[in-house]
Amino acid sequence: MHMPKERITRHSHYNLNYHLVFTPKYRRHVFVGEVRERLMQVFRETCSMRDWIVLGMEVMPDHAHLFVSVPPKWSPSFYVGSAGDISAQTIQRYIESQRKHQVDDD
Repeated sequence: MHMPKERITRHSHYNLNYHLVFTPKYRRHVFVGEVRERLMQVFRETCSMRDWIVLGMEVMPDHAHLFVSVPPKWSPSFYVGSAGDISAQTIQRYIESQRKHQVDDD
């Protein structure tokens, strides 16, 4: 498990992590097979282009988790709650447990 660490730029020191959850309309089970693989690829490519570090990612049939370390120039335009280091560990364990539950269900 990759733990979030302080990142440094010329203008700031930061440890800014977001736990993003995406759901399809009506939480339909559409994130499977090729759609799941493509969604994960889009997440990775988008994060790489924006200098976001993926700390955790899991795509379930009806929702997706993305836990990222993000430079302060980026901010989500929806609800944001802050999380300290302890919360970051909790989020990573939660995402890992989602993966385990998915494997157990298959």
